[in-house]
Amino acid sequence: MRSVVYSETGPSAVLRLVERPEPAAGPGEVVVRVTRSGVNPTDWKHRAGTGLSDLHGEVAPGHDGAGVVEAVGPGVDHVGVGDRVWLLLARHGRDYGTAAERTVQPANRVVPLPDGASFDLGAALGVPFVTAHRLLTSGAVPRLAPGALAGHTVLVAGGAGAVGNAAIQLARWAGATVVTTVSSARKGALAHAAGAHHVVNYREGDPAAGILAVAPAGVDLIAEVAPAANTALDLAVARVHGTIAVYAIDGGGDLVLPVRPALSKNLRFEFTVLYTLDETLVQAAVDDITAALSDNAVRVGEPAGLPLHHYDLAETADAHDAVERGAVGKVLVDLD
Repeated sequence: MRSVVYSETGPSAVLRLVERPEPAAGPGEVVVRVTRSGVNPTDWKHRAGTGLSDLHGEVAPGHDGAGVVEAVGPGVDHVGVGDRVWLLLARHGRDYGTAAERTVQPANRVVPLPDGASFDLGAALGVPFVTAHRLLTSGAVPRLAPGALAGHTVLVAGGAGAVGNAAIQLARWAGATVVTTVSSARKGALAHAAGAHHVVNYREGDPAAGILAVAPAGVDLIAEVAPAANTALDLAVARVHGTIAVYAIDGGGDLVLPVRPALSKNLRFEFTVLYTLDETLVQAAVDDITAALSDNAVRVGEPAGLPLHHYDLAETADAHDAVERGAVGKVLVDLD
């Protein structure tokens, strides 16, 4: 089979296209013929040798993907040969992720993909949507479903990003009023397409005033991509007993928190990374995302505010570079 691999960290030039033996399914495992591989920032950060790197030999990148089951090992009964599936955390704890024509994965990382959902959508779910689910359930609501966030106002920082888009879609499906911040009119249009009720361009005027005009008492939950840069804004617009759920360090890795304003509002700060997320929380996310898929509440593409950028497997380095440069939308590698 063809696979893209790297054996040393560095720029995207370390990626190379190779032929490797096809994998077999052991007990509790599934072999998937990958049709689409989703590229996320974590993929290039691992490859580049940042603090996320866990290189111990040859690695095929890619946590997210979608495809068709080719084989199942003993003890696997939730999917069968020929089933359409999506993959999550495929590279976590394993050397070969989804940048390969076939990948063998633990059964709990292989999820049925409804017939009405495209492989493009399936490959866009893992990192963005599981992260978004955890952010939205960091407050008083432990699970998502239609109506679960009714009466809540959610602020999504950076609503045009992949996680921001996922948070908007899931929050809207769960009944929240969704406000998002963006940096341009183009990104504002994408956030509206994703389902945001109110969009605030933080480069035009006072973003706090714009947010509080929509939610005078403050927002219940903030999905935060840039905590260091947005501390003052978050403290200004969070409501009493609100939650600030952080999933990235855009704008700087050191958070200096004025304690008194946070104390005065009884705020809760929570932080999310998928690699150490308890398995029960991962499975809760999978279950709720599956329900949203069944309700046709999750979409990709320009009409959903998430433009798609396709690359061939041989162009995986270009795909990594596109994500590293901040491509707006979802970068996918095609293997079919």
